[in-house]
Amino acid sequence: MKKETGAEPKFTTKTSPKAEPALNELFMDGIMDIFWAENHLVKNLPKMIESATSDKLKNAITDHLAQTKTHVTRLEQVFEMLGEKVLAKKCDAMEGLTKEGEGIVESTEAGTATRDVGIILASQKVEHYEIATYGGLTQLAKTLGHHDVAELLYQTLTEEKAADQLLTDVAESDVNYKASEEA
Repeated sequence: MKKETGAEPKFTTKTSPKAEPALNELFMDGIMDIFWAENHLVKNLPKMIESATSDKLKNAITDHLAQTKTHVTRLEQVFEMLGEKVLAKKCDAMEGLTKEGEGIVESTEAGTATRDVGIILASQKVEHYEIATYGGLTQLAKTLGHHDVAELLYQTLTEEKAADQLLTDVAESDVNYKASEEA
């Protein structure tokens, strides 16, 4: 069917990275966004560790901080594998989630299990954002034929899911019960 305007469509639906500049651009935008987000977490997680009371929670966040540093390194590998310059693009979502976490810390009493519950809730929001992002980016990498990149992103996705589950376990096995007994 001939187009009346004669203009070619802006987007195509082929599976080659060269044939999909718009999708590849969206993918790279997502990589730069999560790279900023992970670096932002490296700076902000120590505040959460310091604010937490439960040793289990402190340990969970400390372990995740080490993993987050690995995620940053892994994303640097992704840029290299794609032949792209390492660039970060401000992630408004992660900035908002970390501000919300800081607000919870400020509005709860230090040394309480209630504050720990708030830290867990805020941390799980961060994990869910990361799970959604890494899940989507893994699929895009596969679609664009970047299977080696998809494997790295999937590895991070798996770690983010495990971190989320660990936070649930800390809440269910300890912190929530202690908070329910506070006045």
